[in-house]
Amino acid sequence: MIVKDPRDVIIRPVVSEKSYALLDEGVYTFIVAPSASKPEIRDAVQAIWPGVKVAKVNTLNRKGKKRRNRRSPTFGSRPDTKRAVVTLAEGDQIDLFEVK
Repeated sequence: MIVKDPRDVIIRPVVSEKSYALLDEGVYTFIVAPSASKPEIRDAVQAIWPGVKVAKVNTLNRKGKKRRNRRSPTFGSRPDTKRAVVTLAEGDQIDLFEVK
């Protein structure tokens, strides 16, 4: 098995109202690499934020939206994305948007 850099597995957090509402429950949503597996995602979260224990990882693949081109009557599409919904152990939290 090829060891991946944790920052290549987890691309960025999802910034939305729904993901913000889940932060209080210890559930974090990330956009991850399309080839990432659940154990790789768990290991990457625990490597980037030491001292955090991941309880559960759920993944979902989202199809990119079709977008209309203005000048020509053709359609393009936004890229497909894979998201990971990571549940942390009771009492653990990640400071995603800390100000230094």
